[in-house]
Amino acid sequence: MKTVTICGSMKFETEMQRIAFLLETKHNMNVLQCVYNVDNLDITPMEQVALENAHYSKIELSDAIYVVDIQGYIGNQVSKEIAFAKSKGKKVIFHSTYRGN
Repeated sequence: MKTVTICGSMKFETEMQRIAFLLETKHNMNVLQCVYNVDNLDITPMEQVALENAHYSKIELSDAIYVVDIQGYIGNQVSKEIAFAKSKGKKVIFHSTYRGN
């Protein structure tokens, strides 16, 4: 079982949750997810840094990252996460091209 960290714009949070479920149930992947602010709470700059650091730690623990690139969209933060993953020798899987291999 491959461990992946899901990465994508928060504007796709519902899709990322759905995709994570499918990856675990249908594609034999262990998915480390983002933390979703479902209550839409205010986040301080310090809390934002803590969330980003936690996400990068998840990438380090993973075999790969799974990039949710709906309609080809990859934001600035996800671009940084891709570069970080590559610098750590992690595989980058794009949702738009994933065929279940």
